[in-house]
Amino acid sequence: QVQLVESGGGLVQAGGSLRLSCAASGLTFGSYAMGWFRQAPAKEREFVAAINWSGGSSNYADSVKGRFTISRANAKNMVYLQMNSLKPEDTALYYCAARGSLVVATDGYEYWGQGTQVTVSS
Repeated sequence: QVQLVESGGGLVQAGGSLRLSCAASGLTFGSYAMGWFRQAPAKEREFVAAINWSGGSSNYADSVKGRFTISRANAKNMVYLQMNSLKPEDTALYYCAARGSLVVATDGYEYWGQGTQVTVSS
């Protein structure tokens, strides 16, 4: 049974930083591309960042490029999202997702976590 468990969300002031973590189990982690998505109230879920199986390739939404960094530690079955220079518009429920592909991808994810809330105050 695949499980993805996010942590690290919280309340932060604009300009601050947070680091989200996602612990994966029940899958061969090194065979999966990983991604972060977010959903704000009354909005559709949107792609934030993705990383390939080795961590050697990543992709970001334009809205977070230069501020967010995705990384992974295959030995620990973990993926991270370092978020700097946070803005109120980054407020959302952040989800970790896994896709059975070696390449980085922005969609087609098979497994999802429950999400961790990030709230950025102005």
